[in-house]
Amino acid sequence: MQDSWDKSINFLKMSVEVERKFLCNADTRKALEQIGAVCVGQRQFQDQYFDTPMFDLTLRNMWLRKRNKECWELKCEAVDGTEEMSRQQTRAVSMCTQYKEITSLHEIQLRLKEVLKTNSDCEANSLQEDECWLGEMNLVPFAEFITERWSYTLEEDGVQVDLDRADFGYSVGEIEVLVPEGGNVKSALEKIERTAQKLGQSIIVEGRS
Repeated sequence: MQDSWDKSINFLKMSVEVERKFLCNADTRKALEQIGAVCVGQRQFQDQYFDTPMFDLTLRNMWLRKRNKECWELKCEAVDGTEEMSRQQTRAVSMCTQYKEITSLHEIQLRLKEVLKTNSDCEANSLQEDECWLGEMNLVPFAEFITERWSYTLEEDGVQVDLDRADFGYSVGEIEVLVPEGGNVKSALEKIERTAQKLGQSIIVEGRS
């Protein structure tokens, strides 16, 4: 399994990323191997994050980034479509996030214009060249760092686990299941919960990021 940004654009448009962050350390890779996870790749990438000076995007849990100086991505929190759940299932939901990831530059611009209430006149085919839309929407970079990622997969459950180490010293893991839009989110939550339990109680799971 490849990282989410390498999956087909059409699938990403119709899918929701259900994910759960956790703190990881030097023992996490060994723990993953012990539960049968297979390392499917290691890579390095550079991310630059953008927002308005008043952080209008991040305060809405929206994350605009430029990866490797060429690929634009916008992560937006997806609407939770799960039905009534038990207390344990509700706990699982509270520890996970659900995002849609938009990778089409034109769709990103349209979504940002809707959220920021701006009137950018840049044409989609000129965005990659002069990026005039950033200035028109008052978007400026607020963070930039390089991440090294190790990706693991648990084929039986369709679960992917990424271990990230940023160049400023922070390490974090992510358990992720991709669900077709309108699909069974509850099943994805259960898979993520099972994986977290297999990794052991020594793994400290965080809330929303």
